[in-house]
This record gives sequence, C-alpha cells and structure tokens, in this order.
Amino acid sequence: GTLKGQAGDKYHKTWANYFIKFLDEYAKHNVTFWAVTVQNEPLAALLMHPQFPTIVFTAAQQRDFVVHDLGPALARSPHRTRLIILDDQRIHLPHWAKVVLSNATAARYVAGVGVHWYLDGIVPASCSLEATHKLFPNHFLLYTEACSG
Repeated sequence: GTLKGQAGDKYHKTWANYFIKFLDEYAKHNVTFWAVTVQNEPLAALLMHPQFPTIVFTAAQQRDFVVHDLGPALARSPHRTRLIILDDQRIHLPHWAKVVLSNATAARYVAGVGVHWYLDGIVPASCSLEATHKLFPNHFLLYTEACSG
C-alpha cells in the first residue's frame, strides 16, 4: 500500500517519527544502527501481489519524504544513523538516484543507495551502478539484499 496523503503531512511525519522511536528503543539496550533504508523494495507492491509487505514510493515520493520528514527527523535525533535510498533492484538506476539525489536537500540527508541482486541479469552494472557512481561519486552503492532458494 501507500502512505495516506503526501510528504510533510501528519501521516508522513508519524512514519518518520516511527523510525526514530525504533532507533530510540534499541538504543536503550545499547544497540545502534549504522544505517536504515527509507523502504525495502518500494516498487514491489506495484509489480507483485498487493499483500507484499512494503510501502509504495516512487522516486519522487521517496525524495519528498526524505526532504520533508525522514531526513529532518533523523537530523534532529541523537542517532548518527545513515540513510539509504532505493533498496530495490538496480534496474531502477540511475533514474532513482537522479530523482532523489539531484535535490540538494535530499542529497545532504542521504549517505548512499541500496540495491538488490534479483534482476541483475537484466541490466549490466555499467548501465546502472557505474552510471550512478559517475553521477553521484560522494554517495556509496551497497548491496542490501540477496538470497536464493
């Protein structure tokens, strides 16, 4: 499904604050997080059965959520947790990164781009990873999910 409303509203702020509460609760037990992703596979629910456990974000919606809600919430928090965008198939690169990281405010909040390997055979690394790295060399590229079987 999708979040009700649009970035900057009470629903998006509540979702951003949930991230902070999550980090806060773990911190009470001396567990810290190096990074979080904005959303695992934000386009999967559009391509798969509607019960797929994700919140749908387009690149523009994810950018706006980072700019207006999640980025500021993390920045105000005591946590030094990095923020990773996309967290989906590399076939969405470099488009996704262009939409999000071309916004200077979003780029300030985002540390890197997370990718999954499931559709790697469809798009060469030179067209996705290398192209993205050339455009945004100050943001890391990290495989965040891979499984088989």
